[in-house]
Amino acid sequence: MSADYPSYVGLWRSGQLQQRAEQAIGALSDCTLCPRQCHADRLQEPPRGAYCRTGRLAVVSSAFPHHGEEDCLRGYNGSGTIFFCHCNLRCVFCQNFDISWEACGRPLDARGLARLMLRLQDAGCHNINFVTPSHVVAQILEALVIAVEQGLRLPLVYNTGGYDRAETLRLLDGVFDIYMPDLKFLDPAAAKLYFNAEDYPQVACEAIREMHRQVGVLELDHTGLARRGVLVRHLVMPGYLEDTRRVMRFLAQEISPDTFVNVMAQYHPAGYARRYPPLDRPLSLAECRQALHIAREEGLHRFARD
Repeated sequence: MSADYPSYVGLWRSGQLQQRAEQAIGALSDCTLCPRQCHADRLQEPPRGAYCRTGRLAVVSSAFPHHGEEDCLRGYNGSGTIFFCHCNLRCVFCQNFDISWEACGRPLDARGLARLMLRLQDAGCHNINFVTPSHVVAQILEALVIAVEQGLRLPLVYNTGGYDRAETLRLLDGVFDIYMPDLKFLDPAAAKLYFNAEDYPQVACEAIREMHRQVGVLELDHTGLARRGVLVRHLVMPGYLEDTRRVMRFLAQEISPDTFVNVMAQYHPAGYARRYPPLDRPLSLAECRQALHIAREEGLHRFARD
């Protein structure tokens, strides 16, 4: 982000943003935008064979100034969150089960989605925070073109579960100022069991490398607000502290010891979690403390407050 404008404004002025939106929308006819690579025709309704169950239009659950995000995102006026329904990951323990699995929301075309962004800007939000965007990259780009034409100038946050194709993320180079992936498991067996994605560890690590290549470590302005960079979330899971160690070691050694991390301790059994011990119980206070100790032990030192 420049001193005056987010980086996507320059892409829009050059016509590149419009070109990328057209490319992404065209890809929906044989969709491989996310790692599921369903090859579904998402221009049809209903989109048969699409894992994300999302067709031509994005489905939005809610949009509001969120005061429950990390301090560096919410500031004083809130982070302008837009929650998308459905998900390309669908964890069995999803903390937003009603949104990601049950899809309580309404479809919006590009103009409707652009209007949401502009309303959040008018409300004084510090950024536009797209929650679960991996399966609606095309729809976001299409709406962003309209929103920028009408005056959108806020930084954009890509708030993802981490199951993102690096090839698709390259379409977003210069569009998003802040990436906020969750790195859940580096154990392929756990990934297969809990979200039917044995390749999640490899895919998520590659995605975070690409995000870091684009925007680097998180930079804060003089008020403590995020300007640009990567903020990684890790939801600590009961019984999986060794996997927490693998996650922290990867971030410290293969991304940067200066990586900004939110070691999230709010896990509780949600969705279908009670069918999957040890995820059928809340996280203990001892596990919360140990997870943060592990992160420091592995060489990380920049931690967010959620």
